[in-house]
Amino acid sequence: MEYGILGLVILVLDIYAIIKIVGSGASTLAKLLWILGIIVFPVVGFIVWLLAGPKGSTATI
Repeated sequence: MEYGILGLVILVLDIYAIIKIVGSGASTLAKLLWILGIIVFPVVGFIVWLLAGPKGSTATI
């Protein structure tokens, strides 16, 4: 039962990441590579995307 809940959480996080990737301003090739990485390696791909993928707006003072 615990693994089912963990799997569901991973699935939801991966879907969230894929939606954010599709809506990003990156090139089509970059989007495709990120999505493939998340599909092939669900946990590691999400973690790498979380650390390297999303580019938030940074305010400079």
